[in-house]
Amino acid sequence: MLLAGFAITLVSAAAQTTATVAAKGPEASAVSSTDSGPDTNTPVAVHGFQQRQSRYKIAAGDAFDISFDLNPEFNQTVTVQPDGYISLRGIGDVQVQGQTVPELTATLRTLYSKILRDPLVSVVLKDFQKPYFIADGQVAKPGKYDLRGDTSLTEAIAIAGGFLDSAKHSKVVLYRRAADGWHEAEIVDVKKMEKEKNLHEDPQLHAGDMLFVPKNGFSKVKAYLPGANMGAYYPF
Repeated sequence: MLLAGFAITLVSAAAQTTATVAAKGPEASAVSSTDSGPDTNTPVAVHGFQQRQSRYKIAAGDAFDISFDLNPEFNQTVTVQPDGYISLRGIGDVQVQGQTVPELTATLRTLYSKILRDPLVSVVLKDFQKPYFIADGQVAKPGKYDLRGDTSLTEAIAIAGGFLDSAKHSKVVLYRRAADGWHEAEIVDVKKMEKEKNLHEDPQLHAGDMLFVPKNGFSKVKAYLPGANMGAYYPF
């Protein structure tokens, strides 16, 4: 009788659990089984386009302060060499290029744990490569410009002084830095966007982008137009 009563209790508990889950619905069950906190790699929408959250990565020429709360004698300011290495007091040369500041802090803590007990390390960037873009070709002021905030291709052209009369608006080339130093190119028809008054296809610039505005066909022929008192074509 005791065993029978125990079995009835188990069956009753199982039925009650099933009823509770059913009452909450499939959505509640799914959340409880998959909710594991925020995903730092999840794309986020920024002004209508998708962009992954990312941290700044240490590059050659960057300089930063390294501070030790309990061991100030190891405080130092270092600069990343062209090969990506830094020279650390008491440690030697270490490759740090490509690491984020949190990753670099963890690397330093691991290295100095060999000579210090539970070192408290902090890293503060002093000088680093600021985001930029390059404008070249048939713009009024070719050059390298700081990339501050969201900047579209047409805005970058305006920052560079706008198109010259010799510019080919329909064939603006946008070069984008890709893996292993290679660049991918995209041709943007700015003339069409201006004509249709539609900037929905105006691409946002990324750090390191270069835009190139070629000459139009008329400007290439213009150099061989006849002179005022000459009967033959000649280059000006």
